[in-house]
Amino acid sequence: MSDGRPVRDRRSGRERRLFRIRRQTFGIHEPERRVLEDRRAGEDRRAAAEESEQLSLGRRLRQPRTILSLAIPLILLVLIFRVFLNIDVNELVDGVRRSNKLLILAAFVVFYAGFPLRGLRWSLLLRGTGIRLRTRDATEIIFLSWLVNCLVPAKLGDIYRAYLLKINSTVSLSRTVGTVFIERILDLFAIAALGLAAGFWSFRDGLPTAIQFVAAVGVGVILLLALGLLTLRNFGRRIIVRLPLPHRAIELYDRFEEGVFGAIGLRALPRLVVITGMIWATEALRLYLVVQALNFPGVSLGLSGAVFVALIGSLLTAVPLAPAGLGVVELGVVGVLVAGYHVTLGQATTIALVDRVISVLSIIVLGSIAYWFSPKRRGLGLSSDPTDPTGAAAGAPGSA
Repeated sequence: MSDGRPVRDRRSGRERRLFRIRRQTFGIHEPERRVLEDRRAGEDRRAAAEESEQLSLGRRLRQPRTILSLAIPLILLVLIFRVFLNIDVNELVDGVRRSNKLLILAAFVVFYAGFPLRGLRWSLLLRGTGIRLRTRDATEIIFLSWLVNCLVPAKLGDIYRAYLLKINSTVSLSRTVGTVFIERILDLFAIAALGLAAGFWSFRDGLPTAIQFVAAVGVGVILLLALGLLTLRNFGRRIIVRLPLPHRAIELYDRFEEGVFGAIGLRALPRLVVITGMIWATEALRLYLVVQALNFPGVSLGLSGAVFVALIGSLLTAVPLAPAGLGVVELGVVGVLVAGYHVTLGQATTIALVDRVISVLSIIVLGSIAYWFSPKRRGLGLSSDPTDPTGAAAGAPGSA
């Protein structure tokens, strides 16, 4: 003060203790810490700009690698079915023309009923990590990410989903990726478990050799997933800190692990399991309705067969060689129908192609329309603030 008396420190005892702890921990004064925080914020903004450029859908679609990943599987698919397997195109067209259009429409509706269920499940997983996202917003983001998966290889849509939430809110990208990761783990558990049950029920008179191999792969997937999660939960951070990685990488891993294991709690797990089962029921029912709609003589998969074939097809979409497993899924589904259910080659090809028109081509058409009109791809915010437990309306990302 002007009279020469010392200035009284008006900070509370807690604030002074926190200040001393920061000085002891970081060895820097408050102004220096603010400079470092401003520098880190600038780096985060530059990193977000780089991510935006890398994850731009238009830019990805113009890349030669993406064009080739779409063109080559299509060309190979035509060559295999038309030249090597000598599929009669007229038989395909005639089968579709004679199909029950109401059942095809029902298959379409059932398939799209799965998206709100996926949105609900993801919102529950995010809630476990302290992020509140409305089911409507979660469903829209998932739908846009599926469009990316149908156009770009290597499952980039899963990263794009986390990116969309990041640019529309202040949520950590690493933590969001963790929730997407554990969601995929739930799906793989469901595919393996339901596929095994459906396969044994469908082939209860005796498993063909090819189906025995698929069953063994399913058991192996379950065991590997359980072992991987156990290792990640108990030893993941110990392994990371021993590697010569920068501190920033360890921070990102911590957020990712928080997203993985914070998303699933004992109270939420039963509900998540039920929703996951309902999601995969829509996948199986879609294929069942397609088979019923085509009504080929002597072809009857039953619900257990539809579950088994649909789950095999879904598992093959994980092959990162082409968008949505293009080429691999069609050949796999046709192979299982022919080898396991004695469907003729022409009939199996028709079933597989009609099913993929619903699950892939319709996503490309309708997803492109949604992408064009969606404000979320431009980062214009959500209908609620994920970091606000009251669910208040959100403004622009990062706003108060």
